[in-house]
Amino acid sequence: MNPYQQKRRWKYLLLSFAIVIASGSLFYTSYLVKNIARSERTRAQIWALSMKQVTASDDNDFLSYVLAVRDSSAVPAIVIDDKGDITTFRGLDTTKTYIKMSPEELKLRKITYDPQYFKDELDYMKKQHEPIKLVLFNVPSLVYYKDSDLLTQLKIFPYIQLSVIAIFLMVAYTAFSSSRKSEQNQVWVGLAKETAHQLGTPISSLMAWIELIKDKFNAEDDPLMAEMENDVRRLEIVADRFSKIGSKPKLEEHSVYEVVKDFVDYFKVRVSNKISFELTGNRRLIAGLNIPLFDWVIENLLKNAVNAIDGTGSIKVEISGSRAKKLVYIDVTDTGKGIPRSKFDTVFQPGYTTRKRGWGLGLSLTKRMIQNYHNGQIFVKDSELGKGTTFRIVLKSLTNDKPTTA
Repeated sequence: MNPYQQKRRWKYLLLSFAIVIASGSLFYTSYLVKNIARSERTRAQIWALSMKQVTASDDNDFLSYVLAVRDSSAVPAIVIDDKGDITTFRGLDTTKTYIKMSPEELKLRKITYDPQYFKDELDYMKKQHEPIKLVLFNVPSLVYYKDSDLLTQLKIFPYIQLSVIAIFLMVAYTAFSSSRKSEQNQVWVGLAKETAHQLGTPISSLMAWIELIKDKFNAEDDPLMAEMENDVRRLEIVADRFSKIGSKPKLEEHSVYEVVKDFVDYFKVRVSNKISFELTGNRRLIAGLNIPLFDWVIENLLKNAVNAIDGTGSIKVEISGSRAKKLVYIDVTDTGKGIPRSKFDTVFQPGYTTRKRGWGLGLSLTKRMIQNYHNGQIFVKDSELGKGTTFRIVLKSLTNDKPTTA
């Protein structure tokens, strides 16, 4: 299992654990809410029965006891008669009334005549609970009630709690990831620059040895010596690439077609002759490029294409542009094994590889060099298992005239 798959597995495990915790919290809160709701139903029934006893009893001592029980057991409630009119209420706003009074009486009692308030409360209570039936003053009545403030708060508390925890975890994860990426970048930059420094001495020595061999064996025109020089110059380019990591590279205007062609010509003679190469497109498209880094991008894509081809196959590089959007498109298509659609984004993650001896860094570095250094984009344009894959690079065009297709 590669590091990316291990990381993804840990993410799934932590997510599953978080879901278990959230489910447990919601389940326990639901259990408490049901018990408290049952208790409030009982309290509402006690209040309704106490109302009945108050209207039926003349014993003052007993009435005092009943009133005490009623006041201690009350929940917000409204009593209506058989005509639907409100006869009394409990636990609502005492500064409002449902009974029309004279302006002087309303002012004296410091209350407001607001029957709509009670109508709204009654409608809300009807939606919450079934009414309690009783008879008051020989009139069939219904007692409607609603959840207390405590029960209402308890219902929404777990969602508020989980939301706060989720926000905290997201902020903490973002901060941790940012810090980790910053540390990784510093390590990669330091390692790259040290690699470039270490390569400098042997490369200089190789160049000197090549010149010595030419002079000693009179091999100035030997094609093998020319290829050796090309490889040493390629090593110099590689060292230059590593030295540029971590610093902002200088972009210069170049013909995209010519830059890609130079590298394809170098690369194709160094792979199996069973793989054919084709380069097509507009030769006049101009973009801002840093050639050492951009060659690295093309190299990674071509190597990835070669590795995807089992035996005989072909690699096509097509360069096109959009005048309206002022963009340059570079499509690298192979006839390899293809990529599942679910892996289109995953292939650019550090550590992801399908090769036993791969590090899974090629496409990750490619994406970084395109996005961070060339202000472009790279993605899997299309892929089909068993038929091949097309990667697309998108760069800003610096071409003034209308692109044409060669």
